[in-house]
Amino acid sequence: MSVVVETGARASARTSFAVLVAISVCHMLNDMMQVLLPAIYPLLKGGFHLNFAQIGLITLVYQVTASILQPMVGLYTDARPQPFSLPVGMAFTLFGLVGLAFAGSYLELLGAAALLGVGSSIFHPESSRIARVASGGKHGFAQSIFQVGGNFGQSLGPLLAAFFILPRGRESMAWFALAALLGMAILSAIGVWFRANGHARRRVKPAVVAGAKPARVMVPLVLLGVLMMSKFVYLASINSYYIFYLMHRFHVSVQAAQVDLFIFLAAAAAGTMIGGPVGDRVGRRAVIIGSILGVLPFTLVLPYVGLDATIGLSVMIGLILSSAFSAIVVFANDLMPGRVGAVSGLFFGLAFGVAGLGAAGLGVVADWTSITTVYRICAFLPVLGIVALWLPKPVHDTGA
Repeated sequence: MSVVVETGARASARTSFAVLVAISVCHMLNDMMQVLLPAIYPLLKGGFHLNFAQIGLITLVYQVTASILQPMVGLYTDARPQPFSLPVGMAFTLFGLVGLAFAGSYLELLGAAALLGVGSSIFHPESSRIARVASGGKHGFAQSIFQVGGNFGQSLGPLLAAFFILPRGRESMAWFALAALLGMAILSAIGVWFRANGHARRRVKPAVVAGAKPARVMVPLVLLGVLMMSKFVYLASINSYYIFYLMHRFHVSVQAAQVDLFIFLAAAAAGTMIGGPVGDRVGRRAVIIGSILGVLPFTLVLPYVGLDATIGLSVMIGLILSSAFSAIVVFANDLMPGRVGAVSGLFFGLAFGVAGLGAAGLGVVADWTSITTVYRICAFLPVLGIVALWLPKPVHDTGA
């Protein structure tokens, strides 16, 4: 009997890990397609004669669309899980890509960016729930597996733009509809697994940690929001303007700048993979503090060094800064158990919204001053990481 039980448990664990890998692959496909938008900014800037403020507005429309809808999607699916909404979200991304490929005006570009945002808003809350369900209790590890798929997909965007889209033109983006169709097929299969294992039932209204006062939950959530602002405004400066910075300061080609952006995003993917398991072992609070504050020396130096040092520092910044996100999401979920969709939607939405507002504001700064000034200002954003020292230590957390 014990052998049968053990075999069944192992089979269940293998199934859950397979689901975790599958949802990570879908996250990779989703974010690979989403990041094609900022990756083709040089094409859009030249083709539509845009200034930096208009580039920032495209980012704002995309990010704000996602940020407003994600918490609402998460709240709804907490009570009524909707795993089959995931292929629908991927379909919105498909329509957004096709819209970007064939847009004939700036307004059509904004509409396509909004469709991408809707696709992201539907995808992230429910897929984050599936990752947690498949975690086997290793929430940080599962969130990192899920996140690293997205980060790896983001890192592929600049390479695809440099070596596929730039040589063939913006219309070649339509080929990535095939990736969206693949994602829709995998997500449909995951939805079948989710429902077959009884996870799609209506759920009773969840509560916060037993005995916790609202203020004791809200204050840490606000602190986590400040940390998210610090992290994602800095990342917005990289995702939206790093290519232009390298081209302006070091006179590199568009392709070379795209490759350098890939190097940064690949380092960010590695940092994401590291942060979750480390948080499981040493404590998520320690990872958050080390990530946000630890990156400060590198961001302060970056605007004043040469090209090779800039690339090296970008690797360190991506590696360290991205280690925090999995820890932040799991920390927030631990504060509000049973609200995975709402919390994940809130924090993914906050990430998108803050990044969008940051990109729009930084675009205006770049037009008024210079792209170099943007990085001299953003260098100080990690100082806000000091608020992490006031985060409470959860009773189940093993670290500092």
